[in-house]
Amino acid sequence: MASFVAYIDESGDEGFRFLEGERGSSRWFVLSAVIFRKENDLLAVQLLKDVRQKLGKEPKKALHFRELKHEARIPYVSAIGKAPIRIVSVMIHKQSLKNFEHFQRDAHKLYRYATRLLIERVSWVCKENVRQGDADGLCDLVFSNRSAMSYADLRDYLAFLRDGPPAATCHIEWGAIDPEMVRAVNHDQMAGLQIADAVASGIYFALNLNPYGMAEPRYLELMHTRIYRHRGRAHGYGAKFWPDFDQQKKTLDHLAEIERFF
Repeated sequence: MASFVAYIDESGDEGFRFLEGERGSSRWFVLSAVIFRKENDLLAVQLLKDVRQKLGKEPKKALHFRELKHEARIPYVSAIGKAPIRIVSVMIHKQSLKNFEHFQRDAHKLYRYATRLLIERVSWVCKENVRQGDADGLCDLVFSNRSAMSYADLRDYLAFLRDGPPAATCHIEWGAIDPEMVRAVNHDQMAGLQIADAVASGIYFALNLNPYGMAEPRYLELMHTRIYRHRGRAHGYGAKFWPDFDQQKKTLDHLAEIERFF
């Protein structure tokens, strides 16, 4: 039995067709993991139950963050910000990638690379928080199902990182990660995936400008205390920007407003 479980979902798309007025493909792609100790897994169910009740939703209704109004999103992310979890996110500003053609040639290549960066950090959380007497220190990896993607390929990719030539440059702590423990479940089937959706979407709204040139940092503000930090530092740990955050700040003025959350 695993010691941890990480629920993983994304916000934004993998396209590179950027149009004026912030239209076309999203400028940002966010992949987030919400990590529970296995013994606390049922707290995800209770959190969703409490949020549904507060929002006046049916007891088993699946919550999709983008479908909620702003005033309903606030109590949702506020509850997440108080939960005994750790959040890890990889935030890619696609428009700043110099070699984006490299990702266009191969479907889901951007997603796989974001997954590599994310799983590295998930493994660090698990390694730092393993306790004496834990079953095995491993982490279940539960992805929100993307119908067009092969999760067998994703498992093979992680196994290649573990066993193949790139192993020397991969920073995954393999004592916490077993590629065979990757699985995909439909969003509406697990409370943890709905929470991961809220986290990824909430962070996305803080980064991606809307057609009026504005971002919404409030959701991030209410959740940021749950972001994984190593020796007090979130940058590079629970918050991985690619390209580098300092580089992004030079051209994206609105990022200065959220720097304090990392």
